[in-house]
Amino acid sequence: IAVAFTFDITGKITWNDACPDASTLGQAKASLNEGILTGSINQNGDFTIPDVPQGTYILTIISHDYFFDQLRIDVTNSSSPEVRPYVAGTPMDPPSSIFLPYPIILTPREKYIYFVPPERFNLAGMLANPMMLLMVGGGIMMLAMPYLIKNLDPEALEELKEQQGKMGSIQNAFQSGDFKAGLSSIMAAADQPAQATPNKGGSSVKARGNKKAKR
Repeated sequence: IAVAFTFDITGKITWNDACPDASTLGQAKASLNEGILTGSINQNGDFTIPDVPQGTYILTIISHDYFFDQLRIDVTNSSSPEVRPYVAGTPMDPPSSIFLPYPIILTPREKYIYFVPPERFNLAGMLANPMMLLMVGGGIMMLAMPYLIKNLDPEALEELKEQQGKMGSIQNAFQSGDFKAGLSSIMAAADQPAQATPNKGGSSVKARGNKKAKR
């Protein structure tokens, strides 16, 4: 008849300023491998996980309000289990060369913070937002545009209105799906400056001819 070897794992939670007593700790328990084996914690902070068979386990203190370090527990045929530090996510093999004392001693590290106070209104942060800068800049341009137009000379104002009319016709053509008319308007607008350049040269030659005739 084979007799399975089991071991009662014992430990203690030492209180500190973060968690001064069991009533502050609240409902908590010692757990191996996410609840396969568990043990309750009494008022003195002592806990026992009974009848643990041979194997390798991760000891966790399950608490709603406090965080504890995790430990690796190796139960063998020896007189006491081997206790090592463990960091979540690290491989189990090879095991750490650091051994911790047994019975196990754990201390609450910190208290979980579930409530985050709402952020206060920050005017500087709001104004630094790119979208807010665009909105403010657009509003300033809308307010300043009438004054800028009023100070333009009549020829520049007429040219501005003409350009706005051309842009409006191009946008309407593309929005209506008439891409041919839109492209024609763009080409016509691009050809106008080129056609205006020779006229200036011709007028200057004509003026010189008039001067020679007067002589």
